[in-house]
Amino acid sequence: MGLVGVFARITLRWFTTVRFPGKARSTPHRAAWMKESAQALADYLRLQVRFSGELPQGGLIVSNHLSYLDILVLGVARPTIFVSKYEVRFWPWVGWLTQCAGTLYINREQRKDVARLKDSIAEKLREGLPIAFFPEGTSTGGGEMLPFRPSLLEPASATGCVVTPACIAYRLPGGGSVSEEVCYWKDMTFGPHIWNLLSKPRIEASVSFGKPVIADPDRKVLAKTLYAAVSELRSRQP
Repeated sequence: MGLVGVFARITLRWFTTVRFPGKARSTPHRAAWMKESAQALADYLRLQVRFSGELPQGGLIVSNHLSYLDILVLGVARPTIFVSKYEVRFWPWVGWLTQCAGTLYINREQRKDVARLKDSIAEKLREGLPIAFFPEGTSTGGGEMLPFRPSLLEPASATGCVVTPACIAYRLPGGGSVSEEVCYWKDMTFGPHIWNLLSKPRIEASVSFGKPVIADPDRKVLAKTLYAAVSELRSRQP
């Protein structure tokens, strides 16, 4: 089955398991469909994911950010809601996919949007699903981790919820550069990047989960605490 076929199957599953049964307003059903879709895409890409540490059952998950594959890597673990930049909502097909999955969007150009996101996160947390996002604000090549943006952590500080640090790493067993072929950053374009990934015999991903912490009411303190926790996880990865 080609990539178009996988997309078609994912779309069909949305309509048969969520849309037509009248469950489109249910966050748990959307998240469950997202997990199934992430697994289907991971299988097609020959993306194998290994987890270490205790899998979060709720609260927020903050992680380093390397690639669009990060969504699949965290998504296969369990039904999860993601926070994404507002622009993704308008990407061809991907935007539709994220909307169907119940993704929460943030417009980083508008400061008032953080307040709106805070209310949305508080509402979703009451439904018992973990919410994952990437406080670096953009992806990197893995050589260094950018400082966590305190503004992106304002919803966590405001709700005082449990936050679990996580760190993602990739490996290409068949050879190749993770920074240039798996990470999606700099001025890379999606088409050539995904086409190259499809040529890889296998992509290995590892996710390390740290100990959960209670969000500090001071977002700057929280940003430093979580950055240190993710950095520690990163230093222990092979």
